[in-house]
Amino acid sequence: MNAADRLVTALAAEHAAIYGYGVVGGRLTGSVLDASRQAEGTHRQRRDDLIIRLTGAGVTPPAAEPAYATPFIVTDQAGALRLAAVLEERTAQVWRSALPVTTGDDRALALAALVDAARRCARWRGAAGEELAVTPFPGKP
Repeated sequence: MNAADRLVTALAAEHAAIYGYGVVGGRLTGSVLDASRQAEGTHRQRRDDLIIRLTGAGVTPPAAEPAYATPFIVTDQAGALRLAAVLEERTAQVWRSALPVTTGDDRALALAALVDAARRCARWRGAAGEELAVTPFPGKP
């Protein structure tokens, strides 16, 4: 895969994360709800930036799917926190895979997105009460 392909894949991951945060937000309250709204906003901004970047490079950005499957059913706040961590973990994996083939501004975007997703994943895991909230190699499958 080349850099444009990886950015298209990253855009698809951002679409999925935005959808997932819609599921997450429906089961959260208080400060964690505020954090999920902020996370969704970050993914929306990154999606918008990718659409502009891809369009500028002559690549047609894929539209979001109408719906995405979640890895498990979210019925309460604990499940929502787990899903939020999974969303960030999956996003980190996609951005990490973009690093070897990107350069310049694209590489800077991929690295910033990987770091952001890794930090957010650790926060969600901590909020869920996981003992080991930080993974040694974020985004590594």
